[in-house]
Order: sequence, then structure tokens, then C-alpha cells
Amino acid sequence: MTTSPAATRLTQYAHGGGCACKIPPGELEDMVRGLVGVGSPDLLVGLDDGDDAAAVRIEAGSGGDVAVLATADFFTPVVDDAYDWGRIAAANALSDIYAMGGRPILAVNLLGWPRDVLPPELAQEVLRGGLDVARLAGCPVAGGHSIDDPEPKYGMAVTGLADPNRLLRNDAAEAGLPISLTKPLGVGVLNNRHKATGEVFAHAVESMVALNDTASTAALAGGLRAATDVTGFGLLGHLYKMARASGVSAVVDASAVPYLDGARESLRAGFVPGGSRRNLDWVRPHLEAAVSDEDLVLLADAQTSGGLLVAGEVPCGTVIGEFVARSEHPLRVR
Repeated sequence: MTTSPAATRLTQYAHGGGCACKIPPGELEDMVRGLVGVGSPDLLVGLDDGDDAAAVRIEAGSGGDVAVLATADFFTPVVDDAYDWGRIAAANALSDIYAMGGRPILAVNLLGWPRDVLPPELAQEVLRGGLDVARLAGCPVAGGHSIDDPEPKYGMAVTGLADPNRLLRNDAAEAGLPISLTKPLGVGVLNNRHKATGEVFAHAVESMVALNDTASTAALAGGLRAATDVTGFGLLGHLYKMARASGVSAVVDASAVPYLDGARESLRAGFVPGGSRRNLDWVRPHLEAAVSDEDLVLLADAQTSGGLLVAGEVPCGTVIGEFVARSEHPLRVR
């Protein structure tokens, strides 16, 4: 028997929500270790450093070579509103292309739906939200794939284009460069509070549906070479991957990191996703910290459709630290 759309709280149909449902980073790395696929000299970015999208060079005739980017991202409901969930999931999937310095050119939907439990009208709203955000990005959506699934899931597989000589990569950070963050943290704890209480945080939704296109364009215009987006592994998790891949250490000024209103209060009230604590457990052996555990949990908070983390300054970002020469600890928080 299906549920009325008006009475449906989508977050109650999933064991977790958003990018907090990611397989823990250490477990995932063990799972994919050694799976390098078919080698090719044209594969510019693959599985090695866990970058945001794959990149392959193709010949483009007299116009020079071009890099084709490919990514896929989907997750369970992070908010109860079906349309907003669709918008958030689409922005999150498109973000992987922007994090590589690319331009999305095509997306296809990925949908899992408990068709005997939730009405098709809600699924239509999810897809409409995804389409509207893709339209804002100038990215056509052409079909996709759907399955009957016990838990609702939605996302996109996205193809993009980039200059192969101007990719933003997570292995290109250099000592002496500032670290910029282009969206505030805190959506993990706010979404967890929303799931538990039904409270709606419009400013968190606004942050999650915002595209990272402007930040990506600014990074490229500034000649920057290293970036990643902040999603399910939290700021500390993604920054650790970036520092490790680049052979540098990252020093974070905790007092400079911006947070969404209500994030710290939600943390203190106990609304912490399990993924956020797993993120902190993963990076703790590689971390030197002079701040409280409360600060560390927020810095490790599992984000959904977060901002870009850039090696260098961008006009739309906040400088939260710097990359320095590699030391005993790849991560330092002061």
C-alpha cells in the first residue's frame, strides 16, 4: 500500500541520508585496492588517488585534445521534500565535474524506488528537481536507469569536458599555497537533526543546491591546479586525501572555518551522523590537533553537496589554512 505524498517523510524510508551513507573511507580504500582496470596512456585520472571523476584524453582534431570526465553519484534522501532532494542530488553529482575543472555536458538519472510503498508522484518530483538543477548548469538530462528498491535512492551519472592541461586534481597541491573552502560546513549535523525531528533548515538546503560552477571557473581563471569537493568524508577526510596524494601536509585554522547557523548547536544536541564519527576515526592517526573533539567532529562532518576545497585563493572562498612541506602528520589543526 502506498503512502500519501503529502504525508510522506522521505528520510524515514532510509537507514541514513545523503553522503553520510558512503562506505567508510578506510574500508572503501581496502575494497578497491589493486583494482586499476585496463591501463591506457590516455587515462589522465583514474582510481589511484580517489579523485572526483575519471578523466581520459581524446583527440579532437584541429581544435586540440580534450579531456572527457565521467562520474556517478547517488544517495538516499537527505531531506523530506522530494523536489529538494532531487535538486541536492543533482548538484552533488555535477559537483564532481566542477571539482575537476570541467564543464558538464550530459547527465543520466539513477533512481531506486520502493514502488509498492512510495507513490510515483514523489519519484516524479525527485526527477523534476534534478532536471531543474541540471538545466541551471546547462547540462541536458537524457534518460537514465531505474530499479525497484527497498530504499529510495537518486543521483546522476554525469559526463563533462575539460582542458587536459588545466585539470583540477587532488594530487597537485603545493607547499606554500593557502587552502580555500567555498561553502560553509555543517549540513551533516543539520540534516541528521532534520531526519530526527522534522525541522526544516532552508539555509542548509540553499547551500546544498548551489552549484560549484563559479568556484571552479574562478580556480581555473587564477591558474590553480588542485581542488576537490567536500562531501561524505568531511573536510578532514577530503583534505587528508589531497595532502597525501600531493606529498604535502595541510594546516587548518579551526577558527577560520565557516559553519552554517545551527550546526554547532545541533552537534551539542547529539545530532551527529555516524559517518562523521567514522571520518574522524579514519584521519585521527594522521592528525595533530590542538582543538576540542567538538571542533574535530564538525571538521569531519559528512557533507552532502559541499563546496570546493582549493589549493590557492578564490574570490568566492574562505582561506582556512595552508599547505606546508610534508611532516610527520599530513593533517594539523590549530
